[in-house]
Amino acid sequence: MSRALPKYNKRRVAFIGGAAAVALSGAVIAGSALAGTPDKSSDTSNARTFAASPGTITCPDVASKLPAVPATAKAEVDRNLALLQTQIQEANKRLVDTVGQGGPNFVNNAILGPLKDKRVATVNRIATAIGRTAAKPAGLDALAPCALNAGGTNTNTGTGTGTATGSTAASAAPGTAANQQQSTGNAGKNTGNSAVGTISCPDVASKLPAVPATAQAEVTRNLALLQTQIQEANNRLRSTVGQGGPNFVQNAILGPLADKRKSTIDRIAISIGRTAAKPTGLDSLAACTLTK
Repeated sequence: MSRALPKYNKRRVAFIGGAAAVALSGAVIAGSALAGTPDKSSDTSNARTFAASPGTITCPDVASKLPAVPATAKAEVDRNLALLQTQIQEANKRLVDTVGQGGPNFVNNAILGPLKDKRVATVNRIATAIGRTAAKPAGLDALAPCALNAGGTNTNTGTGTGTATGSTAASAAPGTAANQQQSTGNAGKNTGNSAVGTISCPDVASKLPAVPATAQAEVTRNLALLQTQIQEANNRLRSTVGQGGPNFVQNAILGPLADKRKSTIDRIAISIGRTAAKPTGLDSLAACTLTK
């Protein structure tokens, strides 16, 4: 037999039921609001993924452009073909490691340019190896330049894309380091057009043995080229004051210069070695320094 509740109990039950209804409604509204809110963490994750896609460096295939390789040159050619692949892998790794560094020409100056110089030297060694016992292939230098394909971005904003126009595409990589001064150890303080220092390199001519008459013209031409390379590097040093990060001068000027000098010095040694003892150890003269 049911008993009637006192009036104050009825009011209490009604109050509790109403509060529960309000709480339930609030939970439903809050749940709906949350369901309609985009996941910001997802957007951030996507942005980071996009920003971390600097593209890929691709280079012309050298192996397919070679003539028949003599058996006596095969080991050296294979070794240098493998080195070409290693150089591309290292350049792609550096591309990923330096996303956002430097100014708008950082990728071209600090990665694509040095890679091209390395490939020129390697391709020349391949041609020289073949030429010792067969016709030396010509025109392989045209395969040295590489490009940044359009497969990704090389900026920190997620808005730029790598482009490959021709064979020496420059890639924009604007970052906060673009306006930094170069470090004192590399290019001195940024004080306008002064105090940038001077690039100096070891003298090669004084370290050469007696040059055969048959090699004199080629040696003289390459010695002059070494001087031109230094002049160009010093001009570039002055015209790029304030660009890039603390390693800009080393990566974009001194590094490429050393690669160019190594290739030129190799040609000098090879030309002498055709009719006399080939000089050794000249590679140690390739590296240059920045002096005040």
